[in-house]
Amino acid sequence: MQLATGTVIDGKVVLEGANLPEGTVVTVLARDAEETFDLPPELETELAASIAEADRGETVTAAELFERLRRIA
Repeated sequence: MQLATGTVIDGKVVLEGANLPEGTVVTVLARDAEETFDLPPELETELAASIAEADRGETVTAAELFERLRRIA
């Protein structure tokens, strides 16, 4: 799973810095132009650390994630 940012241009989503293979199925989450969110400093630090882990490739597959969730549920 990858996370990418993009912009709609001429009705198509153009991704920034992502190179996905042709036919890749994607999910798009669009935020309102006025929409923002605030995080307390400790959660902002945790989010930044998590993004850095993902950038380094320290991820798990969806199947692994679901298996871990099943074990704790």
